[in-house]
Amino acid sequence: MLSRAAINAYCKSLPHTTHVVQWGNSDVWKLGGRVFAVGGWADGDNAVSFKVSELGFEVLSDMPGIRPAPYLASRGMKWVQVYGDPGLGDAELKAHLEASYEMIKAKLTRKLRSELGLI
Repeated sequence: MLSRAAINAYCKSLPHTTHVVQWGNSDVWKLGGRVFAVGGWADGDNAVSFKVSELGFEVLSDMPGIRPAPYLASRGMKWVQVYGDPGLGDAELKAHLEASYEMIKAKLTRKLRSELGLI
C-alpha cells in the first residue's frame, strides 16, 4: 500500500482539495467541505478510507486487507478502509481515491462547483 506521504501527495494533487488533521491524527481530505478520503495511522500501520459505489462496497469489503470503514460504514455510508495486505495495488488505490473524489464532486451544488472552477 502507498505510504502516508504518498497518499497525502496524491490527494493534494486533485484539484481544489483541502486537508485537515483531526480525529486523533488522521489526515482528512475534503472537496468543497465534504470528506472524500481519511488516512488513519494507528500502531504504525497505514490505513485509508474512501467512499465507494454500492457495488464497490460489496466487492471490496470481501477482499483481504479491506473492510467496511470503521464508523462510516456502521452509519450506513458506503465507505471502505484499506488496512492490510494484500489490499489494493498503488494504481488501483489511486483510482479508487479519485473515484471517491469524483463522487463527492458530483454531489456538490452547481454553484459550488462553479466557484471552485470544477465546471
